[in-house]
Amino acid sequence: MNEDELRVMINRSHLADLKSRHEELRWLLLLTLNIARPNEASVGMLRSVVTGVFPDATELEVKRELDYLAGRDLVHLRTDPLGLVLAKIERFGVDIVEYTVACEPGIARPQAGS
Repeated sequence: MNEDELRVMINRSHLADLKSRHEELRWLLLLTLNIARPNEASVGMLRSVVTGVFPDATELEVKRELDYLAGRDLVHLRTDPLGLVLAKIERFGVDIVEYTVACEPGIARPQAGS
């Protein structure tokens, strides 16, 4: 194995780790928002929960994954007049968390019963 092949293997491994991190973070955010419902949760509060699993998680990373979930209509995001970003789980997000609908790829939802 030459140096270039080794770099490709390392890059693929790193990308797989990042993909897994994003998917796990999305699931954790959905779980947290489900617990918070019917209330909204601030990005700061969500980040404090996320850092229990991912100590190096940033506010930007949390916002990016919330934006992904909002794009799939699983959460609703709004910014208050002072610039605070708030998230609230939507009906379909609740269905995902409660295992009443299938979960498409992109969220690391464990298999039912595990």
